[in-house]
Amino acid sequence: MLSIQTNVSSLVAQQNLNVNTQFQNNTIEQLTSGYRINSSSDDAAGLAVANTFRDNIAELTQGVQNGNNGVSQLQIADGGLSNISNILDRLKTLATESASSTFTGNRSTLNNEYQSLLTEINRQASNIGMVTNGSMNNQLQVYIGGGSSQSNAQVTVDLSGTKNTVDSAGLGIGSTSIDQGGVSLTGNNVTSLNNANYMVMTGQAAGSGQTLAIKYVDSAGATQTLNASVTSTDTNGISVSAALQQLNTQLSTIGLQAAVNSTGSLVIGGTAAFEVTGVSNSAGAPTNLLATAGANNTINTGDYNTSKAFTKPDGTPQILAFSNGSVTQYVTLDGTATSGQPNAADNAADAVSTINTVTHSLGIYAFADASGNINLQSSGNFTVTAVQQGAASGGGAAGWGTDAAGTEINPTAPSASQSSTGNALAALTAINAAVAQLGQVQGRVGAGENQLNYAISLAQSQITNFSSAESQIRDADIAAEAANLSKAQVLQQASIAAMAQANSAPQAVLSLLKG
Repeated sequence: MLSIQTNVSSLVAQQNLNVNTQFQNNTIEQLTSGYRINSSSDDAAGLAVANTFRDNIAELTQGVQNGNNGVSQLQIADGGLSNISNILDRLKTLATESASSTFTGNRSTLNNEYQSLLTEINRQASNIGMVTNGSMNNQLQVYIGGGSSQSNAQVTVDLSGTKNTVDSAGLGIGSTSIDQGGVSLTGNNVTSLNNANYMVMTGQAAGSGQTLAIKYVDSAGATQTLNASVTSTDTNGISVSAALQQLNTQLSTIGLQAAVNSTGSLVIGGTAAFEVTGVSNSAGAPTNLLATAGANNTINTGDYNTSKAFTKPDGTPQILAFSNGSVTQYVTLDGTATSGQPNAADNAADAVSTINTVTHSLGIYAFADASGNINLQSSGNFTVTAVQQGAASGGGAAGWGTDAAGTEINPTAPSASQSSTGNALAALTAINAAVAQLGQVQGRVGAGENQLNYAISLAQSQITNFSSAESQIRDADIAAEAANLSKAQVLQQASIAAMAQANSAPQAVLSLLKG
């Protein structure tokens, strides 16, 4: 049918031209954007899946940043812990130096540095947040993402609780000291109330001072007395350091040392057995110097020690067995000098002389006080057994103590803080525990760093895989689309040429109308 009203061929050409033009436009859009899907109409289902992948990638990308931030914070803490570990090394060096009984320097000087280092540990622990309720003393939650649930998307590094605090208190060394320990004399305070640098002797003549009477046992077992004096050459007083120097020059000859403790009191300590029997004043009674004048009867409680009252046996002798765990020696205490007996025991002083003659070889030393008691001291553990209980002529038990025959007496355990090296030895024990605890904290921090690094590696792998999956759906195949562009251009040109031919076809009708 030949018609001039409806040009079907032109309409077909127009339709195909529109299709080919749209095809070319889509191809150009994909080539210029790089995406296969540029609108929901391109691939609605694919777009939904691709968007899920892109969302996961965004989450993981920030998660990697979170993880790196977490590693940075842990590395800061790790560096601080390493520095605290170095400080512990120095503390141990100082404590080891003070723990030697042959140390002849000033333990107070060592302790001043020791205490300043404890303060520095507190400062550094606070700066890295590893103190109670500090920023790092928590259960750290680092959100990485990529998990099937929120719990799986988070990495937990547990640095909470006191076990992860690294200040001096948390490490258990806050109250330690390496200063001289010893027995504190009753009623003394060697720091001036008016001047912290001087022992007050205001109003006293130059040359005034005090003398400490200290009993000890010599190498032959004889009881001796050392009168250690402190003398001022100035009516204003004498400095604490100068007084200690005077005392220690004299005390060192019998293995003792004087110091000032944290409360400002004079302490005397050492490995030797001793007893302070009194304090005497010269040129008046100086105030606040060494101790209250009079008898003190202070024994070295840094040693094993025990004390019992003594009553002279004048009937049945008392026989005591002294043992240091490996050797046993026997002492007979009798009120009458008898051939074969070490010595007569008329009173506590005589009994002490008898005991020391035998027991000093065991390292056990006896002292008699003004009340008739016998004090026994030893640097090692010992036992005393009444092999035969003494009796008085009028009946009743007599001798050292009132224990029945065969009763074994164990001494009181020594107070470590009252020996010259006890504080330092206790500090060494505490430092060893602190080193172990700090190592555990460092282990947790290091494990946390590794844990985060592993999580970051997984997140980066997931980002790569999710990106690849998204690319398969969303990205355009450039090679294929380049070929499609050439095809679309040819089709469009062919459509235009064909439409031109279709549009000229109705003109053939005019030839039929020519007459």
